[in-house]
Amino acid sequence: MDALLSAPILFFGLGAAIALTGARIPFPEGFGKALAAYLLVAIGLKGGVALAGADAGAVMPLLLTAALLSLLMPILGFGLLRSVVGLDQVNSAAIAAHYGSVSLVTFVTATKLLESQGVTFGGHMVAALAIMEAPAIVSGLLLAGATGMVSGVAAGGNGATLSVPLGSVPLGGTGSGEPAQGGSIKDAIREAAFNGSVLLLAGSLLVGLVIGKPGLQSLHGLFIAPWDGVLCLFLLEMGYLATSRLREAASLSPRLIAFGIVMPLIGAVIGLAAAAALGLGLGDAALLVTLCASASYIAVPAALRHALPMAEPGLSLPLSLGITFPFNILVGIPLYLAVSRAVLS
Repeated sequence: MDALLSAPILFFGLGAAIALTGARIPFPEGFGKALAAYLLVAIGLKGGVALAGADAGAVMPLLLTAALLSLLMPILGFGLLRSVVGLDQVNSAAIAAHYGSVSLVTFVTATKLLESQGVTFGGHMVAALAIMEAPAIVSGLLLAGATGMVSGVAAGGNGATLSVPLGSVPLGGTGSGEPAQGGSIKDAIREAAFNGSVLLLAGSLLVGLVIGKPGLQSLHGLFIAPWDGVLCLFLLEMGYLATSRLREAASLSPRLIAFGIVMPLIGAVIGLAAAAALGLGLGDAALLVTLCASASYIAVPAALRHALPMAEPGLSLPLSLGITFPFNILVGIPLYLAVSRAVLS
């Protein structure tokens, strides 16, 4: 209950309430993106500083496991979407890629909960976050049939041609408003690797690794002290966006909505099993579980927009942002921490 009554979660609820009234948050254009960039830099710096004192040999198994989980999780999601939900191959692959990748905001919210409860975690978890962004995109394209499914036309589950209403990608992406052309796995890997969010996080991690604790101390007034306030403002924006997506999610099938809740729970179980096998402490384990339970709504949509243009963003974005993201913020993260504590104790 304390987690639900924390300031960031309450601001998330405030954003949701504003969206439900039909009003708009009086933020200037691009304010949410600026907040996202700040959080990326701040968490990257803190992670890099913590990583500087870590044993590389001890951290490497975790990082390799994180990459493997991101690569394999979409296969499980794809199977569920095809067999249980009954979705076509292209959209099953695209949605599965979202659920193999990760959500920065979900991760940041989890770190805040851990800090509020005095649970420590390692800076190497930020490196795991960065590593888990891209492998799922490769898996998604392979599941879609690689280049055979990215040429611009794909058959739906009932044999009909799928149309693609191109919406904007929240807090990232390349939304030009023009139909995307078919790409390739190489194009998607390039898009994922050179995505601005991924580069900013990885670059900030490297800067933190170089400057260490003395360097970070000199930046305390900008990147440490304001952290809680900026996170509250960002979750206010995210509550608004997520609730706005709920209107689109209302048109999703009940089975697809159920997938948006069940898949994070399955991912959490897999993440907890991996954490136990690696012998992680409570904080690191809870964060790995959270990463496996989260779904991307920034890097993956940006990459698939080019490489898999026939995938329907009207399915994947409302599902990941409108269903899974609020579930994780309000219910999932406290649950993942409690279960991790019970299992690892």
